[in-house]
Amino acid sequence: MTIEIREYDPAWPNLAAEALDEVFAALGDAITAAEHVGSTAVPGLPAKPIVDLMAAAPSLEAVREREAGLLKAGYEYVDARMPGRLLYHRPGYHLHVVTAGSWDTRNQRILRDHLRSNVDDREAYAALKRSLAAEVDDRDAYTQGKTALIQRMVDDARARLGLPSVDVWE
Repeated sequence: MTIEIREYDPAWPNLAAEALDEVFAALGDAITAAEHVGSTAVPGLPAKPIVDLMAAAPSLEAVREREAGLLKAGYEYVDARMPGRLLYHRPGYHLHVVTAGSWDTRNQRILRDHLRSNVDDREAYAALKRSLAAEVDDRDAYTQGKTALIQRMVDDARARLGLPSVDVWE
């Protein structure tokens, strides 16, 4: 399987906004916030053409109870075996639903904001992504190849926010 990395597409934020509207319509007050996260949320950063979304829920059980709305919108539940998180996929989209209490400290949001404001790290990450995509054809190897840099960037960003270091793949 080839890892496809595309140059930044200015359409990604609009696709994310439309998908977020669908998520809010499907889940209603079962979620309190939702945002575009991941590489497609960072202007200028090349990315796999998958729009990552993250939503905050006071109760993950309430989201599961309203899951039918997500299924109607084309999402499928994926058992990611990650505590405090639900994961849904549909072609071109990943939806991560996390606990509202952890919203402000979620690594995906912190990394997105860091990359938006740190040109040097954004360029280093872009170069690494392109290099790995050219060298490996396995998603796990691609992800593992990015882990050390992502961990360093997230650790730096968390430290600036006064937060402790945690495993980047929380």
